[in-house]
Amino acid sequence: MLRLGSLAALVAIWAIGAHFAGPQMLPSPLVVGRLMLHDTLTGELPRQMLITLFRVAVAFSIAMVLGSALGIAMGRHAAFDRVADPWVVVLLNLPALVIIVLAYIWAGLTETAAISAVALNKLPNAAVTLREGARALDRSLDDMAAVFDLSPWERQRHVVLPQLAPYFAAATRSGLSLVWKIVLVVELLGRPNGIGFELGTAFQLFDVARILAYGLAFVAVMLVIESFIVRPFEAHAARWRVPRD
Repeated sequence: MLRLGSLAALVAIWAIGAHFAGPQMLPSPLVVGRLMLHDTLTGELPRQMLITLFRVAVAFSIAMVLGSALGIAMGRHAAFDRVADPWVVVLLNLPALVIIVLAYIWAGLTETAAISAVALNKLPNAAVTLREGARALDRSLDDMAAVFDLSPWERQRHVVLPQLAPYFAAATRSGLSLVWKIVLVVELLGRPNGIGFELGTAFQLFDVARILAYGLAFVAVMLVIESFIVRPFEAHAARWRVPRD
């Protein structure tokens, strides 16, 4: 009830602000809602949404797989950590816009360049998170696995992965929030479709209603993903830490 009340208050403040600002500067919630419904019924909004979500999913998956492998290797092997750490630090501090622009210059305005730029921005975050998880692994459990002569697969499944699961969950949450924002910038700068492209077109036309409609629709979809995929995954990953009666 508190969340619904807070949301209703936000819409009310928006409506009051729209009344004083005027429809050109701040369209009312009703105007934005009508536009969102119209583009949904025509299929334009869902089409652009699916294109963007596809890019988010592919870039996020690539970054998580490569970043997790890199981070675990850095956490388990000190020598490799010393070699790879400067590269990770550089990627962490290199502005996302620089990576995107360079990707488009070097590889052209292609889908590969767009997805690679997004994945490269996310990769160091996953690596740093999983490196800390690998460093926190309980070495005594490795000894126990050796005593019971577990196979490499059984050791990974029953010893390593359960301990790393909370770190995977943390990397997933932070990475998803980062990736979808960067995807919009990538689409704005160099793709002919997607939510970011639509926002760029609306900006050129000074169409505030379309900016709000597409922006809020995308936020709503990401909140659904957060509520029904990310949070349950976090709870599942941390279930072994909860004390049982």
